[in-house]
Amino acid sequence: MSDGVTQLLIERGLLPAGAAPLVQNMRDRASDLVLSAMNFLGVPYRRGGNSEEEGFDCSGFTRHVFENSLGLVLPRRADEQAKADGLQKVARDELKPGDLVFFNTLRRTFSHVGIYVGDGKFIHAPRTGQVVRVESMQDSYWARRFTGARRVPGTGDGT
Repeated sequence: MSDGVTQLLIERGLLPAGAAPLVQNMRDRASDLVLSAMNFLGVPYRRGGNSEEEGFDCSGFTRHVFENSLGLVLPRRADEQAKADGLQKVARDELKPGDLVFFNTLRRTFSHVGIYVGDGKFIHAPRTGQVVRVESMQDSYWARRFTGARRVPGTGDGT
């Protein structure tokens, strides 16, 4: 939401007066999360890994970023993260930076997870022999395997 949109919503009574700082705080939290994730570009994939020093697997990566950026400890496995209490389901066309995005890569739903960074792209720890990287969700491999997204309340533009 732009500041003009926030102001319009306040004027129409759809957001409380004084909500502008709250909306900006939510934007900042999502931005901080994405920037934190970008710090790990190039870190090697390691099955079961959950630190920069030892490497990351997909869910170890998302868990590490969310814990260190927001103080939120996610469950360890991708399928458990998708079902975690307190996370909101998000439609593909409503994705915002900082949302968790899930894929079916092992013939089961929610078997892979990454973090949406905006512009149709996500950051993740892909597989053995690879490193943390940004990829397009429009790539046919990922587009066919997308199974859902989740948002932490208080991140994203005003959600």
